[in-house]
Amino acid sequence: MAKRRANGEGNIRKRKDGRWEGRYTAAYDPATGKRITKNVLGKTQAEVKEKLAKAIADSQQLDVTKTNNYTVTTWLTTWYEVYAEPRLRPNTKLYYQNYINNHIIPGIGSIKLEKLTTIHIQRFYNNLQKSGRVQRDNQVELRDKSLSPRVVRGVHTLLSNCLEQAVAERLILVNPAKGCKLPKLEKKEMQILPQEKIGLYLAEADRRGLLALFYLELTTGLRRGELLALLWTDLDAEARTISVTKQVNRINGELVVSQPKTQNSIRTLAIPQQAVDLLTEEHRKHPQNPYMFPSPKTGTMYDPDAFRRIHDKILKAIGAEHVRFHDMRHLFATLSLKNGVDVKTLSGALGHYSAGFTLNTYTHATTQMKQDAADTIGAVISQAM
Repeated sequence: MAKRRANGEGNIRKRKDGRWEGRYTAAYDPATGKRITKNVLGKTQAEVKEKLAKAIADSQQLDVTKTNNYTVTTWLTTWYEVYAEPRLRPNTKLYYQNYINNHIIPGIGSIKLEKLTTIHIQRFYNNLQKSGRVQRDNQVELRDKSLSPRVVRGVHTLLSNCLEQAVAERLILVNPAKGCKLPKLEKKEMQILPQEKIGLYLAEADRRGLLALFYLELTTGLRRGELLALLWTDLDAEARTISVTKQVNRINGELVVSQPKTQNSIRTLAIPQQAVDLLTEEHRKHPQNPYMFPSPKTGTMYDPDAFRRIHDKILKAIGAEHVRFHDMRHLFATLSLKNGVDVKTLSGALGHYSAGFTLNTYTHATTQMKQDAADTIGAVISQAM
């Protein structure tokens, strides 16, 4: 038996004569079971959206007064408290709060939820991209106030999820964010430490008593928060593995330990014997301390910001161009691919959700692998000839 379309599922389109039309399922023929569709017409999308909402409400006896209670701000606040916040990691909450308080509410918060259109949201995104950066109190006056495509797309994801829940609760008919055009992500050239500088980098780390820490990073590609959250109980020296089950971030001035970025980020990594030897030697320096890499100043968990500054000082000391510490993870991935590690294995080591994502991220490295593979098969065929 064909699946019935629920009463109230409607759609809006622009007709060839220039008018807007909204069609919806009013009922089902009790004899045939076929849908009975009706339509409403108007000069603008907003007019048809309002007519369609009333027509569907009339056909279903929906509580229109409930819909009228919400502006974008009041519904967004309700959605965040009830549906989003309880499921967010601490550092993700900061992103959501920034998007909501500094962008969405000032931009479209006063609009009635039922009257929010795709055009409202598209104009909002366009304005964000042109001049959406917020001037902080302690910042030098901003010259460039444009927001990056990545941030605009982040705002869109949050808003679209919020509006999708409003559709599920019959507060609005359709999700107006779905029709928006989003800015394309900028493909930036990946900056990594030149291979010839690796020896100097590790030698400088050794001079500062941090060889085990930086060697482990270069041989595992751990995220900074994952690396600094490691405990000695995470090391299995006999099996030569490290368990990654947590990360540390500084949030509102406090160090907060939480689960890693995604479920895929909870993983067990194989490490080389030299890493095990260096870690064993490191453990002898502070055998009673549970942290694998405690702060030399406090003896507690290493502050991620302080650790980043150490990385920057090492680069400066060896005369290398600045690369972010996160780019050491890219260095690990690039070297792994260029030296024959298969993409699926690398994807698991990095904690990526799919090998496809890894391939897309490290196209610059895999292009050479493809060429090498082509040259290899070409040599085989040429020899056969």
